Amino acid sequence: MKKKLIVLIFNIVVVFSSFGQASRIDLYRVMFYNVENLFDPNDDPEKNDNDFTPEGNYRWTEYRWREKTAKIAKVIRAVGEGQLPAIIGFCEIENRLVLNELSRHPIIRDGKYQVVHYDSPDRRGIDVGLFYRDGVFTLLYSEPLRIQVDNKPDFATRDILYVKGVLAGVDTIHLFVNHWPSRLGGAATSEPNRIAAARTLRNKADSIMTVIKNANILIMGDFNDEPEDVSLSKILGAEKKEDRKASLINLMLDMPPGEGSHRFQGRWGFLDQIIVSRPLVEGLGKLQVAEGKAYVFKADFLLEDDNRYPGKMPYRQFIGFKFNGGYSDHLPVYVDVTAKK
Repeated sequence: MKKKLIVLIFNIVVVFSSFGQASRIDLYRVMFYNVENLFDPNDDPEKNDNDFTPEGNYRWTEYRWREKTAKIAKVIRAVGEGQLPAIIGFCEIENRLVLNELSRHPIIRDGKYQVVHYDSPDRRGIDVGLFYRDGVFTLLYSEPLRIQVDNKPDFATRDILYVKGVLAGVDTIHLFVNHWPSRLGGAATSEPNRIAAARTLRNKADSIMTVIKNANILIMGDFNDEPEDVSLSKILGAEKKEDRKASLINLMLDMPPGEGSHRFQGRWGFLDQIIVSRPLVEGLGKLQVAEGKAYVFKADFLLEDDNRYPGKMPYRQFIGFKFNGGYSDHLPVYVDVTAKK
């Protein structure tokens, strides 16, 4: 039997066989972040964004926008732990302008991030978007997936962003950035809206997996449902990796109790999730989720005391309309993807 020695140096694993041949495995971090209303202060007459203007309820000024942009850039740099993330999915961003400004911020400018964004039909002007590092990810195709709800012809929400590209020059990966309809009006009343989003996503994933054997699919987002809820577990069919029938694996189902990216009434939960295809977990191609795990970035500077319940909570930007000066009401989540070269 051949013996192997594995040496880890920063973000590069080098595998040496007994014959002295070496292959390199690089790590690439993929991050998702609900940034809690990254708006510019300009009034868009086609959207209901009046709250985020200097005269609006949030008193949203040029200074606050720039300050918010700097804070998000700081988080991105911190999540990268010295190496900026290769790919970042965002939700609660207003438009391409705020993403362009963020990508050019001095804290992360060296990442040379390129932007993928489409204006969505959401009435408040809230969109999703994606950054990718030029030279690390090669964009092949992108499109917005429109969500339509039965018996609601005028329903408007965020599109699902689909992005196809080559990671590290070794293999194709299919990315989806989500921000599913909210629980406004109650979880049960609004559930059909999220079920419609789940069906839209599942149909697109199935179309990929039918054509491409061992497709690398990575789904990230704020789903406004927990991993065990019907939309994710039944309609999307994202289960634990131990369920051999599941083609999509929800990595948050393996998180320890009490962990989470969002806190509501003193309870941590996972509205923010990363879901991957089984080949990406098992490494059936040249890409693989490292250790088959996802992580929450829970740095101290992103937390503050919860004044109503014991423990900490995300250091959010606003509490109601009151400016709190924090980062976001959600924490970032991420995975590391290995690429065999």
